[in-house]
Amino acid sequence: MSDFEHVFETPPEGAAADWTIPQDWSAYTDVEHRTWDTLYARQMKILPGRAADVFLKGLTALDLNTGGIPDFETMNPKLQALTGWTVVCVPGLVPDEVFFDHLANRRFPSGQFIRKPDQLDYLQEPDIFHDVFGHVPMLTDPDFAAYMEAYGKGGQRAASLGMLQNLARLYWYTVEFGLMQDEGGLRIYGAGIVSSATESVFALDDPSPNRLGFDLERVMRTLYRIDDFQQVYFVIDDIEQLKLETLQDFGPIYERLKGAEAIAIDAILPSDRVFTRGTQAYAAKGGRFAA
Repeated sequence: MSDFEHVFETPPEGAAADWTIPQDWSAYTDVEHRTWDTLYARQMKILPGRAADVFLKGLTALDLNTGGIPDFETMNPKLQALTGWTVVCVPGLVPDEVFFDHLANRRFPSGQFIRKPDQLDYLQEPDIFHDVFGHVPMLTDPDFAAYMEAYGKGGQRAASLGMLQNLARLYWYTVEFGLMQDEGGLRIYGAGIVSSATESVFALDDPSPNRLGFDLERVMRTLYRIDDFQQVYFVIDDIEQLKLETLQDFGPIYERLKGAEAIAIDAILPSDRVFTRGTQAYAAKGGRFAA
């Protein structure tokens, strides 16, 4: 069963044709602001020494710890001055074509709601903490900003060619759950990791998952799951590598992928660059819901 509550077939009342809605910052309650502060403080006890420098610098540049949920009217001018991106509010998950159009025009869609106090440890659908704390700091980096714009434009093409599931895997294993090499070793930069207290530790320290060098076509063939810790993480050398890989013509890649089988989530191929050969013990025990 899906845990998603904020799902609509058409733009809900009050939303524009592009699914954007006002943030209405003044309507957030004290409880909601405290939830942001609690989540922020918890992550900042974990992330130094784990998160990539580019992410931590982005947090500082946007000053997201002024007390409570950030006001986009204050945050967006800072972000726009750095990379030309802005953050827009949406009521929940938006259709693929809407999402790609926003990214292609350097607009990042963020959920307007924040999780409830009893959901601090796990929420399957993205809320404003995941979207803003997890995603937006990376958008202060020019190379990552270019990657995300290219991804949005590429998404529009992939949809027309029936290759959307392959492109979705690229987003999953980079933007959401990517690792990178940093001066101090492996570091996390994916939003799904940096916004999670438990996966921030699991992604780097647990012996269970495989950690493999990033290979574009390999990533685009690899299955994933959305309801638990990852069984494999892919490691980029740096953000520039990610940008350069994405700016190439995907046409020939799509042609090759059409005849290729999907790769199992726990597989290690002879061609893989292996950072960690995981035990897969966590998944074998049943994962998050294991006794």
